[in-house]
Amino acid sequence: MTNPLRHAEDRRLPKIAGPSGLVLFGITGDLSQRKVLPALYDLASHGLLPPSFAITAVARKLREPLADIVERAVRDNAQTPFNERVFAQFISGLEAVEGQYDDPDTFKRLAERLRYLDSHHGTGGNHAFYLAVPPDLFETVLTQLGSAGLADTAEGWRRVVIEKPFGHNLESSRELNDLVTKVFDPKDVFRIDHYLGKETVQNLMSLRFSNELYEPLWNSDHIDHVQITMAENIGIGSRAGYYDGVGSAKDVIQNHLLQLLALTAMEEPVTFSPDDLRQEKEKVLAALDFFGPIEESAVRAQYAEGWQGGRFVKAYLDEDNIDPDSKTDTYAALRLAVRTRRWNGVPFYVRTGKRLARRVTEIAIVFKKPSFLPFEPRVTSGQENNTLVIRIQPDEGVTFRFGVKIPGQTFKVRDVTMDFSYGHAFTEYTPEAYERLILDVLLGEPPLFPQQKEVEESWKILDRAFAHWDTLDTIDTYAPGSWGPASSDAMLARDGRTWRRA
Repeated sequence: MTNPLRHAEDRRLPKIAGPSGLVLFGITGDLSQRKVLPALYDLASHGLLPPSFAITAVARKLREPLADIVERAVRDNAQTPFNERVFAQFISGLEAVEGQYDDPDTFKRLAERLRYLDSHHGTGGNHAFYLAVPPDLFETVLTQLGSAGLADTAEGWRRVVIEKPFGHNLESSRELNDLVTKVFDPKDVFRIDHYLGKETVQNLMSLRFSNELYEPLWNSDHIDHVQITMAENIGIGSRAGYYDGVGSAKDVIQNHLLQLLALTAMEEPVTFSPDDLRQEKEKVLAALDFFGPIEESAVRAQYAEGWQGGRFVKAYLDEDNIDPDSKTDTYAALRLAVRTRRWNGVPFYVRTGKRLARRVTEIAIVFKKPSFLPFEPRVTSGQENNTLVIRIQPDEGVTFRFGVKIPGQTFKVRDVTMDFSYGHAFTEYTPEAYERLILDVLLGEPPLFPQQKEVEESWKILDRAFAHWDTLDTIDTYAPGSWGPASSDAMLARDGRTWRRA
């Protein structure tokens, strides 16, 4: 039912989820504790969840009261201050169903719980299943949900949320999709890529398509190359069980960075509806290729031991629970091409790594130098290429580098920057990525979620990189606190370019 007092185009009021509940598998895990539960509390704090909202935890065994688990996650990680009244309302529909994921009885009791919520709590048959569990449990949980009939409902909706990685290669991604779409309708499958929920990622589309300045220059006539970086200054920590065998290319490039590339390179969609936006991203991913021979366009490496931030850190192979013969990459860089007229001849360099110089994620659009300069070479010797940098984290914003005359009697040009920072320009509360994405799941709005075709096209390019890397007997190393291996620098040097020291 629509509100007769509200105009259809009035966007001043926030979107609020209707009656619904969320079933969370893996509530004691790191993802639930750091991201999912805090995001749900933040939504509740801002009045974006219905009063009847209910959380059902499915866990093998809880070692402490469920409310204590949730409260600790909220106090430690939520963006909004802890409020006793809000928290009491937040956990009013909280309950756990304990049991093994491969036990049909667990899911029978879960079905009973959802029927109770529908009849006594007003959830109206609307339930989302969030699989915050390791990928090797996806098949077990999905199969049991299907066998128990939990994906079907006579009223309302049922949706499922799956975290990356979406498989470990093209074949396994297709197998996972076949499995999940046997249980849920494809339109009810939400693949979480939290980078697409970040404010600056969405601002990239606004920057391009709502301003006259940039879009006419957004092509190979004016752009020299594009660099997309996600760097972390930490090691793998306690994630050895997940990370070894996955690595940086599969963990980051296949999803986060190729999605950023697609948004950067796509044509303007007809509308910003989910289908139109997805079609343009799919076109870019389908046009991806390596920019030159693959052996010159794909680099991987592991961090060595050394000093970083004033302390001595272990090499990757010396980390706890890592196979000493592991070839898993902690750094990966690709030189890619988008085979379209707009991007003909423009390389896209993407890189990600751990134990690098600093934590940063950014997209750098590096423009060509002017074809003619009326100045003597000494005048512009201090000027580099104009560069538009979209900073995604940690300081969300946009920077533009351009040349100006240095004050004084002599005529000399050097680079300066114009900066836009979200934190300085806006006082509005900025939702965390998971907060935005979970609300979109409850609203049934999928534009920020990659679809299966996008996943498959991304795996096609990664599979080619791994086919090359698997022929190599060794893997490069790099010093902790550096910007990666020498082989990565050499990849750009062959093109007469260098990586940005972000």
